[in-house]
Amino acid sequence: MTCALCQPCTHTILWQDDFCRVVLLNDADYPAYCRVELLAHIKEMTDLVPVERARMMKTVFAVELALREMFNPDKINLASLGNKTPHIHWHVIPRFENDKHFPNSHWGEALRENKPAALDAATVKLLAEKLNAHITCALNTD
Repeated sequence: MTCALCQPCTHTILWQDDFCRVVLLNDADYPAYCRVELLAHIKEMTDLVPVERARMMKTVFAVELALREMFNPDKINLASLGNKTPHIHWHVIPRFENDKHFPNSHWGEALRENKPAALDAATVKLLAEKLNAHITCALNTD
């Protein structure tokens, strides 16, 4: 079985270092939906040593903060499932009360129609800059 996250990334990479990357999923219903992907093919968070676990979570929390500052969502959903893709990755999904599924999971049944606007290039660039600043700060503090 081929791991989708071990293949070349087909999404916009907003930030990357030698440990993980942050990608923008370009989801039509959730335009600011990001995923933090570990670069190494490792299945579970507890397979990482504690310092690596902390590094992953600092990155996830920095992405959450950047999304909150830029988009002011009603809620942020964090999810790490990996049932279909057993490779460590975290979904970071800004949620709005008027989104298609709210208050349900975005994987659940849609409750309403919604046509969110796609992120334009300037917004994606600003998001990448904000992510860089927050992740750099998070990874340089104890």
